Amino acid sequence: MVKQHNVQYDRIAEAIMYIKQNFKDQPNLEDIAEKVHVSPFYFQRLFKDWVGLSPKKFLQFTSVEYAKEILKDQEATLFDVAYKTGLSGTGRLHDLFIKIEGMTPGEYKKGAQNLEIKYSYAHSLFGEILVASTSKGVCYMSFVDNQEQAFEELKLNFPNASFKSVIDHFQQNALSLFTNDWSKLEQIKLHLKGTDFQLKVWNALLKIPQGGLITYGGIAKYIDKPKASRAVGTAIGNNPIAFLIPCHRVIQATGNLGQYHWGSVRKTAMIGWEAAQIHQD
Repeated sequence: MVKQHNVQYDRIAEAIMYIKQNFKDQPNLEDIAEKVHVSPFYFQRLFKDWVGLSPKKFLQFTSVEYAKEILKDQEATLFDVAYKTGLSGTGRLHDLFIKIEGMTPGEYKKGAQNLEIKYSYAHSLFGEILVASTSKGVCYMSFVDNQEQAFEELKLNFPNASFKSVIDHFQQNALSLFTNDWSKLEQIKLHLKGTDFQLKVWNALLKIPQGGLITYGGIAKYIDKPKASRAVGTAIGNNPIAFLIPCHRVIQATGNLGQYHWGSVRKTAMIGWEAAQIHQD
């Protein structure tokens, strides 16, 4: 099913890009279907299979107006409200089952020298993923448009480590998030290379519930660095764990979704998909 969604996502992403580039013309279903070379009937069904909603409703969830509503309703109290913590609930806090362990200062300084990093490629709802792990947990997860390039980026993050193409339990557990069946989900362990400030920002991102949005300034206030929005933005841009550490939920104060390390179209898709899950529930 996930592999099927991976194939679907490529077509959905093409449609989202077309809509983003032509939103002023308000393209209808027929226009979008023609752009992605399928019939309107098939495209409507394909989109509903992927997100559970019509393309028109999905676009409402990725609009500036919708984003502003979420920011207004949630940003002030996002970190103070006690969200549901059941594993079947979409509003549970990520840090209840995602644990971050920072690498030691020695490991950080030496670029992960003497660490063996296992890696593998997998399919997800939002395209292909490269996931890597140490003996302590997942250390890297990135969406992939080109496998060779993605692997080179992984090696740049850990220049002195050795690499082995193997999938392990840490990787499989992390990837289980994409199945949307968390009944048997174990705690996901992350083993990250970052400064104290970066780790603080990444931990803050884990507090943003599915379907929630916050600004860079909101994160800065939460970590008691209200004037550090720019530094927060840099730390978010250096987030090494796609989707699990949900940097895609941080947007501009204007309501614009903004840029994303793995592509603005993918960010739009994830925000819209998550909003759709909340409204379905």
